[in-house]
Amino acid sequence: MEAGMNVLHDMGIQATRYLQENYQGSQDWFLFISFAADLRNTFFILFPIWFHLCEAVGVKLIWVAVIGDWLNLVCKWILFGQRPYWWVRETGYYGNASSPAIQQFPLTCETGPGSPSGHAMGSAGVYYVMVTAVLSVALGKKQLMIKDQFLRTALWAGFWAVQVCVCLSRVFIAAHFPHQVIAGVISGMAVAEAFRHIPSIYHASLRRYLGTTLFLFSFALGFYLLLKALGVDLLWSVEKAKRWCERPEWVRIETTPFAGLLRNLGILFGLGLALNSQMYLESCKGKMGQQLPFRLSCIAASLLVLHLFDSFDLPTDRELLFYVLSFCKSAAVPVAAAGLIPYCVARLIRRQEEKVL
Repeated sequence: MEAGMNVLHDMGIQATRYLQENYQGSQDWFLFISFAADLRNTFFILFPIWFHLCEAVGVKLIWVAVIGDWLNLVCKWILFGQRPYWWVRETGYYGNASSPAIQQFPLTCETGPGSPSGHAMGSAGVYYVMVTAVLSVALGKKQLMIKDQFLRTALWAGFWAVQVCVCLSRVFIAAHFPHQVIAGVISGMAVAEAFRHIPSIYHASLRRYLGTTLFLFSFALGFYLLLKALGVDLLWSVEKAKRWCERPEWVRIETTPFAGLLRNLGILFGLGLALNSQMYLESCKGKMGQQLPFRLSCIAASLLVLHLFDSFDLPTDRELLFYVLSFCKSAAVPVAAAGLIPYCVARLIRRQEEKVL
């Protein structure tokens, strides 16, 4: 088993070397793709846009992203996947020969285990939701015409183009092996497809959101503590990242397993708070919520406010405090985008209409 994995890892290292040697001029593009594929951009950019254009799609995006990333965390803890940037430094596979030299980048040194790729899984799940949503609205159940077939082909071609770019990006920066990004894409699509058959998420109560959040946190924490009691340290990858990353500042606390977990759970809980708030009912569910100018105003205001909100960095000197603040900051995102901002926009529009009258 180990010999087979070493061969697979060596093939991955050779793929990374090939990309770095032959596509060095595309370094900025690959780094941008890895940055864009982060789930934070789903929460701060894609969610407010889709929520105000088609609420059901926005809600599904959050559920698919959060549950998918939670499953990704559990799978990583079970599979103990290596990452190229540390495996090539400590493996004995090459014997007396020198190990292949691969370059590291500011986004290389993620601290969680490597398999499956979280970026590839998140990107596949999120874009699968968006493509199927567009196709559902544009095509419905009518008989497909030639132009409809062209739209379907174009959207799925775009979907796979994005996935290939994400996969190549993660391999280029030595954050993942090729088999890990492939597993991530397949897993992400599976999660997104599963949520096409779970309509209950669109009418979930605050109790359901709270219960789901507590269950996901309790399961992850319980799994971690159980294996720790059995002598298995699930944070083994954090030490490897600190040891083998070329620059200490590239090892960031927000890439640790529990940081990602609490960020995502904060998003899910915040969505529950927003959808069950009076602000949401008075704005998005009122007559004004059906008007396009109101929706576009909410999108513009949400993107601006969330961009400013995201620019405030959390203190990283105390790990526990960072986790708590990360949860709270994440919870505030959907509360603002789906509750507070639409409520304020609706109040401003009503006030302007009253002045006109």
